[in-house]
Amino acid sequence: MATERTPLDGQDPSLGRGLVDRLDRASVKRDGNPSRSGAELNIGFLMWPTFPLLSLAGFCDALRHAADLGDQSRPLRCTWTLLGMADETVEASCGVAVPVHAVHGSPRQFDYLVVIGGLLPKLDQVDRRYWDYLREADAEGVPLIGMCTGSFVLAKAGLMQDRVACVHAFHFEDYKTMFPGLRVIANSDYLIDGNRITCAGGVSVLELATRLISLHCGPDRASKVIHQMTVSRLGGTSFVERRKALGYLAVGDLLVRHAIVLMEENLEAPLNVTVIAKMTGTSVRQLERNFLTETGMSPKEFYRAMRLRYARWLLLNTTKRITVIAYECGFADSAHFIRGFKEVYGVTPGKLRTSLEERLS
Repeated sequence: MATERTPLDGQDPSLGRGLVDRLDRASVKRDGNPSRSGAELNIGFLMWPTFPLLSLAGFCDALRHAADLGDQSRPLRCTWTLLGMADETVEASCGVAVPVHAVHGSPRQFDYLVVIGGLLPKLDQVDRRYWDYLREADAEGVPLIGMCTGSFVLAKAGLMQDRVACVHAFHFEDYKTMFPGLRVIANSDYLIDGNRITCAGGVSVLELATRLISLHCGPDRASKVIHQMTVSRLGGTSFVERRKALGYLAVGDLLVRHAIVLMEENLEAPLNVTVIAKMTGTSVRQLERNFLTETGMSPKEFYRAMRLRYARWLLLNTTKRITVIAYECGFADSAHFIRGFKEVYGVTPGKLRTSLEERLS
């Protein structure tokens, strides 16, 4: 299993341009199936009237940083298009009017179609061709992303049947009232449910953008976005810290990369391999074959090794109690965690931390 490690601590201002340069040098353009644009990630945006400007700007700026070297902003590895009717502008909720491009060609040109919803009373105030284009994208198998109240748009279009939506807590009751037969959560930044992705909005769009960039362009591109946009989380462990703990994994297989992203997102409450297979659109048997080829391990073994590696980093870099670390890394109890840790690292978590303290004293 090949790994490539790069310094990630974007909190030190002395790193500055040097960190970005190192990430750019470490970046390797991915093989695979680029979109018609030639980019690794090509996204179309449909904005509803009174959409939140932050959702669009945050997502686009993340793509901008990932797409090119330094701060040149050329749409090379990522491309994005603001879709709509010819010669039209769509006004954001803050009053800024955003020009859009007329829809040309099949939705299949995009890796994802992002719908950014607006104020709920205005959801129906769009040209019917917007709804037609959404349904055409669904029919052609293009993954759909509902951003902010975009989840409401997808539900109104009949595209959230048997899917769970992630919405902002402010709109949780609205969704339940408008779509009583559909499932909804409000305790997450975003939710991937097959080829439907829903995002609560606000700064959560940056979390989702970095995940998709990591999946399609590599973790080096996602880390550059985090550094350039100074993404951090209050409470809990930041994405930067997890990347530093887990390191870079050079994986060419798109299916395995997608599964690893899901594993990274769910360290505290590990997903069943059957669930991971379903969320990546494959069978357990196929997922196991791909993992064995790419990593030499089964998905279950890889997932467990990832959680233990993260636990080791937390032991060496934080003052969290061993019990807390055990739960954060998805172990049911401390005894189970300690036993598994010793099997892999040859020492108990307590002994490892004690030896570090002795070396530093």
